[in-house]
Amino acid sequence: MCGLTGFLNAEARPSAEEARKIAEGMNARLLHRGPDDAGIWLDPDQGMALAHRRLSILDLSSAGHQPMISPSGRYVLAFNGEIYNHLDLRKEIDSNDAPRVHPLADESSRELPLHEGWRGHSDTETLLVAIERFGIGDTLVRCRGMFAFALWDRQEHLLSLARDRLGEKPLYFGWQDSIFLFGSELKALKAHPAFRAEIDRGALSDLLRLGYIPGPSSIYKGISKLAPGTFITIGSRRRTPEPVSYWSVADAALKGQLSPFRGTDEEALSQMDQLLREVVSGEMASDVPLGCFLSGGIDSSLIASVMQRQSPTPIQTFSIGFEEEEYNEAPFAKAVASHLGTHHTELCVGPEAAMAVIPKLPELYDEPFADVSQIPTHLVAQLARQNVKVALTGDGGDELFGGYNRHTWTPRIWRRIQPIPLGVRRQLAGLMTLIPPHAWDSIFRASGFLLPASLRYRSPGDKLHKMSRILGAMKPEDIYLNLIANTKDADRLVLGASPSDNPLSDPNLWPSLREIEHRMMYLDSISYLPDDILVKLDRAAMGVSLEGRSPFLDHTLVEFAWKLPLSMKIRQGQGKWILRKLLEQYLPLGLIDRPKMGFGVPIDRWIREPLKDWGESLIHTSKLKSEGFLHPGRVRHLWQEHLSGRHNHAPVLWSILMFEAWLESCS
Repeated sequence: MCGLTGFLNAEARPSAEEARKIAEGMNARLLHRGPDDAGIWLDPDQGMALAHRRLSILDLSSAGHQPMISPSGRYVLAFNGEIYNHLDLRKEIDSNDAPRVHPLADESSRELPLHEGWRGHSDTETLLVAIERFGIGDTLVRCRGMFAFALWDRQEHLLSLARDRLGEKPLYFGWQDSIFLFGSELKALKAHPAFRAEIDRGALSDLLRLGYIPGPSSIYKGISKLAPGTFITIGSRRRTPEPVSYWSVADAALKGQLSPFRGTDEEALSQMDQLLREVVSGEMASDVPLGCFLSGGIDSSLIASVMQRQSPTPIQTFSIGFEEEEYNEAPFAKAVASHLGTHHTELCVGPEAAMAVIPKLPELYDEPFADVSQIPTHLVAQLARQNVKVALTGDGGDELFGGYNRHTWTPRIWRRIQPIPLGVRRQLAGLMTLIPPHAWDSIFRASGFLLPASLRYRSPGDKLHKMSRILGAMKPEDIYLNLIANTKDADRLVLGASPSDNPLSDPNLWPSLREIEHRMMYLDSISYLPDDILVKLDRAAMGVSLEGRSPFLDHTLVEFAWKLPLSMKIRQGQGKWILRKLLEQYLPLGLIDRPKMGFGVPIDRWIREPLKDWGESLIHTSKLKSEGFLHPGRVRHLWQEHLSGRHNHAPVLWSILMFEAWLESCS
C-alpha cells in the first residue's frame, strides 16, 4: 500500500534538476501513504517523471523499492496496492520461461532470457515481469487484488495508468495545458506548478446531493478519476483516450444472471464458505502485523470469524465505541470478539474526541467528502495503527448481498404506492412532513415496544421525511435515487451548476437486470461503493499509514454473488441472507439477529449545539457571497430551519460545511 504521482511534459521537457524538484514536491504530499521509503525516476529526454512513496507490507527489503525497472529495462512501474495471487503468477511465469529479445538491450546481450530469477518477493516485481511477459491487458485480467499503477514504456514513450476492478485504490489524472498530471491523491497533483484549481460546479452539486463526488468527476475541472476496472495509455499529445475496460460490474452482473447458480441453499452456503475462506486466507498474507476492524455487524463479524478460524493465534480486532448509546456498537463487537477469542482493542470516545477529528477532515480526504461515518472510520483506523499495519474490513457486503435498508424498502414501497393516484400520494407526502423528524422520533420511541425489531430504526423521523420525497415516483428507480439523495435541491443551492456526467445520470447505460433489488445493488456497486465507501476507507486508513483490505471485493467473490438468485440475498424482507446463515456457523444467533445500525455520529445534534459556532463561521452570508459558489439565501434558510429543530437538514448541511471547510483550508 503506497502512494504514486508524476507528470508527462513532452513539449517543454524541463531539465533533470527541475523535473526532480517538482516530482519531489509532489511526492512529499503523499508522505502519509508511504512513510517507509521514497523514490523518483526521471526520463528527462521525454519529460517523464515518476514518484513513489512506500508503505512496506510485502518484502520489506530494498528489493521492493519503487519506482521499479523491469528486467529488460523497458518498463518503469510505480505501484500502489496488493496483488494477492502474485505467487501464483510467479509460478506461471517460471513455468513458461524462455529466451526473449530485450527491446532495449545492446547487441552483446540481446539473447539473454527475459527473466533470470527473482530479485525479491514483492508483488511489484511480479507485476512488472508479468507485464513484460503478457502485456498490460492480459496481466490485469490475471491479477487478483486492489491496486492502481503508473507504467512508463521507455521504448514506445507511452504512459499507462490502471486501476483495480472495484475501485479500492484511487487514481486521479488530467491535462493542465501541455502537462499530464496523475497521482493517488489530488494534493500531489496540486503541488505541480502548472495545476489550475478551478472548481467544478457540477461536481459540487453532486457532493450536496450525494455526500460524495461520483466518478469520473473530481472537484476540479479537467481532473478525472480513472474508472474502476480500466486502464488508459497516453502519449505526448494533449489527448486522453477512452479507458479500456478489462472487467466491469455490468459484465459480471449480466453473466451471473445469464448463468445463475442453481444449487440448493446448503450448496450455496458451502461454496460461499469455501470461497470466502480462500479469499481471506490470501488477504491475510503480510510481512507485518495485521488485524481486523470489528463493528459487531454481519459483515465485519464474518470476516473476523473466518480470519480467526484460519489463524493459529488470536487475531487482533479493533472497534470504536461512543458515549451516545444509540450510536454505540462497541458492546456487540466486544461480544463477538469474546466468543471468537480474538485479542480485542476497544476505544470509547465522547463527542469532544470525535469532533476533534473534524478539523483534520479537509486535508485527510483531499477533496470535499461528506459521509459522516468518516469520523469513526478515521478513529478506528488510528486505533488499529497503534498495533498493526494492515486491517481487513467488511466493506462490500451490503452492495453485493442486499444489505442496505433501501434494498428492501424500495420494492416494498413501490408495491404499495403504485396503485395510489399520484395526486393522493403528493397529499400524503405533505401530511408526513407536517410533523418534524424529532417529533416522529418521540412517537416511535414511545411505541417502540409495539414494533417488530425490523422496524426499530435509528432516527425514524428522518427516514419518514425522506419517504415523503419518494411518493411522487414514476418507477422504482426514482425511489432509489430519492433515498440516496441528501436533498432534491442541490442544483438550486449551487450557483451556475450544470448537470454532471456520472454513472447514476444515464439510465440507458445501466444493464438490463430483472429485479429492482439487483438494479439497486448494481448502482451501489458502481457509484456509492467506489466513490464513498472505498474513498472513506482509503483516506482514513492511509491517513495514518494503515493498509485496509476488503475481502468481499475479491472479483471472484463478486462474480459468485452475481450468480446467486435474489432469494439467497434478500429473504423475508431481510438482506444478506447467505451471509447471516454462514455467520451462524461461527456465532450464536443471539449475536447476529439485531437491527442494522450503520457507523455514524449524531451529526444533526452536533450541528445544532457544539458545532453551531463553527458552522456559522463557515456559512455566514457575506462569506458565501464573496466566494460565489453557493446561494446564500437558500443555504441560510436550511441552516435556520435545522437549528430551530423543525427539520433535520444535517445530511445536506454537512456536505455544505465539508465543502466550505475544504475550500478554506485546501483550495
